[in-house]
Amino acid sequence: MDGVIVIDKPAGVTSARVVAAVKRCLKAAKVGHTGTLDPEATGVLVCTVGAATRLSRFFLAAPKTYRAACRLGVETDTQDASGQVTATRPVMVDEARVRAAAARFEGAITQVPPVFSALKHRGVPLYRLARDGKPVAKPPRPVTVYRLTVQAVDLPRIDLEVACSAGTYVRTLCADLGADLGCGGHLSALRRTASAGFTLAEAVTLEEMEELARRGRIAEAIIDMNTALREMSGVTAAPALVQRIANGGRLTAADIPPPDEAGPFKVVDSRHRLLALITFDPQTRCYDYVCVMPHQP
Repeated sequence: MDGVIVIDKPAGVTSARVVAAVKRCLKAAKVGHTGTLDPEATGVLVCTVGAATRLSRFFLAAPKTYRAACRLGVETDTQDASGQVTATRPVMVDEARVRAAAARFEGAITQVPPVFSALKHRGVPLYRLARDGKPVAKPPRPVTVYRLTVQAVDLPRIDLEVACSAGTYVRTLCADLGADLGCGGHLSALRRTASAGFTLAEAVTLEEMEELARRGRIAEAIIDMNTALREMSGVTAAPALVQRIANGGRLTAADIPPPDEAGPFKVVDSRHRLLALITFDPQTRCYDYVCVMPHQP
């Protein structure tokens, strides 16, 4: 069973535990996810199954959308509600100041990743070092906030909608917003509503997944690999090319017209099944394979 299943991750469960549950339920040898959600966060967790794990990199780098609650006036060591309170300050701001401050975080910004994160230092996750009293600060890195909308202001709580690039920490965004307002703040709730084009409308809960599996209908929740790469352009291979592509055979511009855009694109068969991802080399006028997928005639 090769494809993508979108899980609506519940609170209190790690992303790794969700992957283990999917693997067990689908009896799949390979399952991965395409962007960690913190244990207390909920929402879209895109899981790749079987051969689709080869496509994970294309989903990892894609934008994500969140609904977040920011609690002003309280700072924590983890920048979210799971951490220890490190400072409290009065919230002496109004809605106009909140909205003006939020607008300053739209666009290309830099973030210092939280010391409690899954990023690694010399092979060790930062959160383990922080828990051992040896926090490691990573250098600032660029991220992009495509949209930061203040949905509601009920001080000290602010409800936000965030559309951002991969690698953006929403809890850091809340902490930085609080710092900008002079009162501090932290992320009090987070729900991912979309990732790599997948939305909550396509997601199933762990309970729903298990029920579908029990009834022999789990295929209904699996998005095939061609459909999953919805943002990628593609071509349909002529029947005479299908087996050559399945074997990773040489392809030239005479076989497939060169694409208008650079970057990988997908090749499917007449039944819309993904055969391969390829890129075109304008110098050799030949194609290079990014990956070749298993194919059943």
